[in-house]
Amino acid sequence: MAADPDPPYRVPHTREPYRIIHADEDLLLVRKPDLLLSVPGRHPDNFDCLLSRLKCEYPEALLIHRLDLDTSGIMVFARHRDAQSALSRLFQERRVEKRYIALVDGVPGEDAGRIDLPIARDWENRPRQKICKDTGKKATTHWRVMERGADVSRLLLRPVTGRSHQLRIHCRELGHPILGCDLYAPNAVLGRAPRLMLHACYLAFPHPRSGRALVGHCEAPF
Repeated sequence: MAADPDPPYRVPHTREPYRIIHADEDLLLVRKPDLLLSVPGRHPDNFDCLLSRLKCEYPEALLIHRLDLDTSGIMVFARHRDAQSALSRLFQERRVEKRYIALVDGVPGEDAGRIDLPIARDWENRPRQKICKDTGKKATTHWRVMERGADVSRLLLRPVTGRSHQLRIHCRELGHPILGCDLYAPNAVLGRAPRLMLHACYLAFPHPRSGRALVGHCEAPF
């Protein structure tokens, strides 16, 4: 999903390294750990991020999209400007399939569904977002139950759009907030996990050079 606005305050940094999933002459598929910004923040101490670390090994790396600080999982980076333009176009045209794994509070009564709820900035409570039918942008998420426990479920989430905090808000509106979510879950649900239990596990898109399907997998750590 789209990342939080760059925080003006210092954020925690993880010592966990990134991992290269796929590399070719045009692009990189990379696993981002949680508690690592996708790009540098405004605070001087927030220079440490996936992009700055990646540039130490691949100085030509160019940003395409972002993940939230608290979200782990797969991201794609371009290795030259033509690839950056082509990949950015694929995201804009919604030709990139994204899948996430989430552990949520409670047990959905249905096996699968679709959430269509528009999302807007909650300016009075930044960086939070909110559901707003008047000013919100269209946001669509498909979900499916992978596992049910006594009071927790594992969901596969497939966002069609990429609004900021989309999956967190849509899961809350479903009645099953994501464990460890410090923005949209009640304190009891926040405290049930050591981190936000949301992971980008899958990216698939036509390769910008060959046009063939490129599929990246990134197993969830929970």
